[in-house]
Amino acid sequence: MSLRNEFSAVGMSSRIAITAAMIAAALPAAAWAQDAAPAEDNASADTIVVTGYRASLLNAINQKRNAEQIVESVSAEDIGKLPDASIAESIARLPGLTSQRVNGRSNSIAIRGFAPDFSTTLLNGREQTSTGDNRAVEYDQYPSEVVSAVNVYKTPMASLVGQGLSGTVDMRTIRPLDTGKRIFSVGARGSYADLGKLNAKSDDMGYRANAMYVDQFADDTIGIALGASYNNEPYQIKEYNAWGYSDLANGDRVIGGAKAMVTSTKLKRMGLNGTLQWKPAPNLTTTLDAFYSNFKDDQIKRGVEMPLQMGVSADNPAMSPVLTATTVENGLVTSGQFANAKPLARNDLFQRHAKLYSFGWNTKWEGEDGWNAFFDASYSKTDRSELTIETTAGTGRNLVGAKDTIGFNTGTKGSTFSNVIDYGDYDTILLTSPQGWGGTQIAPDGTAIRNGQDGYYNNRHIKDELWQFRTEVEHEFESGPLHSFQVGLNYTNRSKSLVPEEYFLGLAANTDGLTSVAVPQEYRLGATDLSMYGLGSVISYDPAALVRDGIYNRVANPYGDVVVKSYAIRERLMTAYFQGNIDSEIGSAHLTGNFGVQAQWTDQNSLGATAVNLGTAPNGSPIIGGEERRASTDYLDVLPSLNLSLRFPSDTVIRFAAAREIIRPRLDDMRASLSWSYTIADGVAQATGSSGNPDLRPWRANALDFTIEQYFGGKGVIAAQFFWKDLKSYIYNTDLTVPTDGLALQDPGQGIPVSDTAQLNVPINGKGGTLYGVEIATTLPFETFLPALDGFGITGSVAYTKSKIQATPDSPSGDLPGYSKWVANGTAYFEKWGFNARGSVRYRSTFLGEVSGFAANRVRRRAAAETIVDAQIGYDFQAGSALEGLSLYVQGQNLTNAPFITTNPGDSREVIDYQTYGRRFLAGFTYKF
Repeated sequence: MSLRNEFSAVGMSSRIAITAAMIAAALPAAAWAQDAAPAEDNASADTIVVTGYRASLLNAINQKRNAEQIVESVSAEDIGKLPDASIAESIARLPGLTSQRVNGRSNSIAIRGFAPDFSTTLLNGREQTSTGDNRAVEYDQYPSEVVSAVNVYKTPMASLVGQGLSGTVDMRTIRPLDTGKRIFSVGARGSYADLGKLNAKSDDMGYRANAMYVDQFADDTIGIALGASYNNEPYQIKEYNAWGYSDLANGDRVIGGAKAMVTSTKLKRMGLNGTLQWKPAPNLTTTLDAFYSNFKDDQIKRGVEMPLQMGVSADNPAMSPVLTATTVENGLVTSGQFANAKPLARNDLFQRHAKLYSFGWNTKWEGEDGWNAFFDASYSKTDRSELTIETTAGTGRNLVGAKDTIGFNTGTKGSTFSNVIDYGDYDTILLTSPQGWGGTQIAPDGTAIRNGQDGYYNNRHIKDELWQFRTEVEHEFESGPLHSFQVGLNYTNRSKSLVPEEYFLGLAANTDGLTSVAVPQEYRLGATDLSMYGLGSVISYDPAALVRDGIYNRVANPYGDVVVKSYAIRERLMTAYFQGNIDSEIGSAHLTGNFGVQAQWTDQNSLGATAVNLGTAPNGSPIIGGEERRASTDYLDVLPSLNLSLRFPSDTVIRFAAAREIIRPRLDDMRASLSWSYTIADGVAQATGSSGNPDLRPWRANALDFTIEQYFGGKGVIAAQFFWKDLKSYIYNTDLTVPTDGLALQDPGQGIPVSDTAQLNVPINGKGGTLYGVEIATTLPFETFLPALDGFGITGSVAYTKSKIQATPDSPSGDLPGYSKWVANGTAYFEKWGFNARGSVRYRSTFLGEVSGFAANRVRRRAAAETIVDAQIGYDFQAGSALEGLSLYVQGQNLTNAPFITTNPGDSREVIDYQTYGRRFLAGFTYKF
């Protein structure tokens, strides 16, 4: 193996030694090469020895310096511990990267202004299935303790299979033979959420534990690495959500409706990984990887939902709120009250359970004659279910029951309210359908819900499976400007399917359409405090228990919007590639890099359904069938790429890259299905629907990158990165008008007629636009310039991105999901004598975020800028101490309690979401034997 491969990444032990000679001789490694063995602890006198977080930064700097692509890296500061609580949080600190928080956790990554859909994630160089509806990996599936390093490739090269358009994230686990030592480490931490226990039977304290074992046997020809991580942590959320804002007759705007909720989440995850390596001959290594994740995210959400101005209906004045006593500021009603209002008490449950399996086998031959080869086979599978149960309660069913007067004050944090009725009184607030939504529903077997549904049951079953086979041959040359060439072939077969299971919920006791039921004593859990919204409290119970014990009947939703949600997608890709690797002297400079091309044949198939109205059963129940719809297409993409790095004796590196980049369409956008829903306007039901497009082609872009990097003594770096992407193809949604004759549409109820035409929203390929920007990044240990400041340093970046991409032809440039014009992060640290402390700040400017609606549909909203502040202090017991190997630390996350805010694009005063997650405090240890 060449020095280039030996120095691909400095070793993963807590003591990392790098000699000046090694730095001078180091050359970049191929993207798929595994980490080489670290230097011995008893390094010579001219060896620089660093530990802990500084070692992590040094690893990342040298990975960046010696890579052939433009790459950012996160390296474990010790076996079993990344610098942050999760992989996503660590990655989000890299230049040009940021994250979106979901339920207070960072679980998705945006690279260079593009949404997560535009990047891909690999595990040990292999593509992975996803727990989401699309391709984007959700990082909270992967325990940080089992990952030794993460590389983010911002430019592609021909031998990088599974690359994304905005970037490619490659998570790496430990290679035991490369580690070269026996290691056994354990760790644990406790966590505390300072919002407290917002819901009954919820927790504000949790824990996390992990262990890692690495060893070598049989004269270092057999290596094993085993890791385990268990997570049991709560998250608490205060959630305000506005339905939207309505226009009054005089042109003023007022809140249309709102939900004031509190959510308690319990996240449980068991993560296991193992690696077995065997080196039967000096030139032959075979490696077997396995990873398993069992993920459970259980949420309970309680609060009050208030139909206000959007609840006004000329056809139903008895249920229409009346707005009075208003205060108006610049066209926005900032205070007032709604008489004749009938809010709903909500107890909702959400359970997201997923099991992820990943296996890989690699055999690699490194010949003494310059010929190398490897074969790799992998399998990834995800089984996921998402259960949502929505239940409602109030003073009575539909027209029955007392009305309330709701006062409101609208400000920068949304609205606060006042009320007359006590929503925490079990004698007043009954299980019922306060608004009569859904009307009467009758199943073919006669089971009925009368005068309004009392809730809804939605269970989605998703399966994702991926096989990948790859082989490559490489030949190295002893001299000449071409160091080596690589020829490879990869085959990927992926399938993903969704099967929905949806029911109306109705009280078993409601046989006359007038009955409401008090929550039985054995199910009562007290009251949930909503005083932060001015609403007092709300009754609390377990909705799953009421369904399980027959308090509610389940009536299958027979309508076409459910029938057509099922789909199955299959993709087959054959990728052939050639890559030449450059290694040449140009005067006093050293030129390295690669050039090559990928040819990617894609065969995509989609199976879905179109709902068909087959008539009405004798009991009045609609009979809806599904007409199977199959579609397929195939296409070829040719993807040339060039990466050049010119390295000067002054420790300056200049890089240039050019490539054709693609990312395949969202899997759910390729579904061959149609679905429908209603919007009531002027007494008429307007049907709107959505459909996938099985004939979609990828997003395609031409890209240029230029980077200047200045290194300082192998310890620090300042880099300026410039990039430009010209999207030749962009996928956006457009509306088509179709007749409603023959469509399987449910009766909207209350005698409301259906419009003669419907709007169908379909994703299509259109023209793109350009996106360009600059990223300034630095890592500077202060001792590089002033020895007295040994141990102090900073690392961080600022990125500016300009978008001239239009998400739709009529939208303004830049209005695409995930795009923030400014992204910045910084960490200041001190590490010496065993003590370590660091504070971190992450900032992103406003962006178009994606949140999940009740039916797990994507909803896009304008998110406000946010700044996240974290900190950590710790102590590592030093060599010679009786506690050598023990590290203690305390962390604080989101110390400023930064909220997640979304607003209406037209007026930032119109707050849609205002969520607070609170601060999290963690204390833990790691012990390495």
